[in-house]
Amino acid sequence: MIARPAPRRHGNAGVWLLVAGALLLAPRLGGISVTSPGPPAHGKGHVAAAPPPAPGGMATRAVAYARSQLGKPYVWGDEGPSSFDCSGLTWAAWRHAGLGWSRMTAAGQWQTLRGQRIARGALKPGDLVFYADHTGDWRSIHHVGLYVGSGWMVEAPYPGALVRQVPLRTRGWFGAARPSAGGGR
Repeated sequence: MIARPAPRRHGNAGVWLLVAGALLLAPRLGGISVTSPGPPAHGKGHVAAAPPPAPGGMATRAVAYARSQLGKPYVWGDEGPSSFDCSGLTWAAWRHAGLGWSRMTAAGQWQTLRGQRIARGALKPGDLVFYADHTGDWRSIHHVGLYVGSGWMVEAPYPGALVRQVPLRTRGWFGAARPSAGGGR
């Protein structure tokens, strides 16, 4: 019997690469969406179990637009096309998708969409995710991002940073809302 050398092991890099690829492609293929459970809903009111869904084509266009802005600089008050702040990015993405709404702050977007609030575990690509200093007070909302699926969002984070895709954060989580063809209220 001839002894064969043992095959070289390279760790789990191939498996992780496959998993990462599947998670990145799943939203584009209408596949699974992996989200972690979030903190309980804060503030007064209730969390709607099943708000009206954003029209699939509109949400897909909003996500594609937000992703096409990756790498552009954050500039406070800007809404594109060469730079954005957080609410300018989400506003421009949904305007590009066909939603007719006025430009407003992150807190203003929350106020407009508050009737379409959804639980963190029910997020779908295109939903807006909001962060606040005081989780019980909508007036302290200071940031909004656009959920793109698989636990990720696109955001224009702060001055000096670039538009980026990052995992959802739990710190400062205020809530999420789903834009619809009706534009909010």
